[in-house]
Amino acid sequence: MTTGPVPLAVDADSLALAADALRNGAVVAVPTDTVYGLAADPHQPRAIERLFALKERPTSVALPVLVAGRDQLSAVCGPLGRAAEHLAGRFWPGPLTLVVPRRRSFTADLGGPPSARQTVGVRWPDHPVIESLCRRLGPLAVTSANRHGSAPATGAGQVAEIFSGEEGLALILDGGVCQGIPSTVVECRGPAIRSLREGAIPWADLLEGSRDDPRPVGSVSQGPGAAAPVSVPSGNADRGVTGNSLPPSATIA
Repeated sequence: MTTGPVPLAVDADSLALAADALRNGAVVAVPTDTVYGLAADPHQPRAIERLFALKERPTSVALPVLVAGRDQLSAVCGPLGRAAEHLAGRFWPGPLTLVVPRRRSFTADLGGPPSARQTVGVRWPDHPVIESLCRRLGPLAVTSANRHGSAPATGAGQVAEIFSGEEGLALILDGGVCQGIPSTVVECRGPAIRSLREGAIPWADLLEGSRDDPRPVGSVSQGPGAAAPVSVPSGNADRGVTGNSLPPSATIA
């Protein structure tokens, strides 16, 4: 019987193994503050190809990028616009993905339609494991650990079961049970915001936050508990981070 990698408890040794695997172009399963994710180095095209193939994700659905702070944020996008800065200041680190204009020097092919290649979905997660890997390696392309269109895994054992027998998954880091609700995805254009996916942070909470004075990214955050979780229909974790936008929308004054 063919099996995949056995989940490894998170410690200094397993983090080092995961970092080495990612540097070598492998795909690694990691815990985050939302669900388990499949991570790859966005600057290695073969690694991104492996990630798409492993997940059976259409390349027309762009991958998001996770970062570990403002210094890494500036490597993938330009200065945040007013709305994005405001929302990041309130909800980062945490379960909010912002779709913003790319920095020209960030040329990684993350998939998505040609019209979406000028933007990037970026998030600063509130989880020590993925943050540690990002600190070691830089921004990482990360998507939920599941077959495309299926419910995301919330435990390392689930990841091992989903990808049993797959050679494309090099390692699974076992960080315990994750929250289980994907991030909320919001497109930001200047003062305007548009909901692409409602997840761990309800739309109403984003609007409530818009009434307060914005704070810059890196300020004290409310963390992932800032919003009450809501249910997300199965498969919504795989909605693209660019394009296919849905109402509602708003403007942050």
